[in-house]
Amino acid sequence: MFTHIVRSLRLAVTWWSLGLFLVPVTSAGAELRVAAASNFGAALAELAADFESRTGHRLRVSLASTGKLYAQVVNGAPFDVLLAADAERPELLERSGTGVPGTRFTYAVGALVLWSRDPSLAGGDCREALSATAIGHIALANPETAPYGAAARDYLRRAGLWTDVEARLVYGENIAQTLQFVASGNARAGFIAAAQALDPRLPGATCRWEVPAELHEPLEQQALLLQHAEDEPAAAEFLAYLRADAARDIIARHGYLLPAR
Repeated sequence: MFTHIVRSLRLAVTWWSLGLFLVPVTSAGAELRVAAASNFGAALAELAADFESRTGHRLRVSLASTGKLYAQVVNGAPFDVLLAADAERPELLERSGTGVPGTRFTYAVGALVLWSRDPSLAGGDCREALSATAIGHIALANPETAPYGAAARDYLRRAGLWTDVEARLVYGENIAQTLQFVASGNARAGFIAAAQALDPRLPGATCRWEVPAELHEPLEQQALLLQHAEDEPAAAEFLAYLRADAARDIIARHGYLLPAR
């Protein structure tokens, strides 16, 4: 009888650690501070609602470029979890001891698209429009702080287009502001996250071109438990949840590729 009880308890703990939450927790939960890359905002809003309903915990989300969030973490911002848009900065934080070793993993893989709502580009090829001076301004996120901006710069250089477009580039502070530039018409075309292009609130695109992944550095988005929350069970639960099927389904529905388990 005792052996059976022990086995049952072990099974329950295993299911919990995998994030396979079956029912909401009715007791008061913890509040987690999550720093997330701007491109992941829409997906995270749905993930947060699902996680909160399952666990009773609450997420306080801060969205910004990955570079800006990295600087805040380094300077002592009390975040519990980082959801970056790259793998480089989470690795740096893990190496420095600011992140908890062994907790870093890829939660999504992004894609880069060239997008426009300019009527003059209707029916045309966004890619060909890059080399046409008549296209006007082209928006991308700041390559120094935003991984999607760095990927766009990487593509333009590899494609031999950087010299043609450099004088016409306008930089968003992050990928969300970059989308605002294009959606508002202040830029005639822009490099945004493929996930952003799925937003039903956007005006219809007149042209859209997905940049081949092999033409820029991978947009491997990694999560990391930060040292501030090393002993916070709710933070570990959230990271486990991100790897569970329920979260992966939401992430895929928002236009991201999923990493292998």
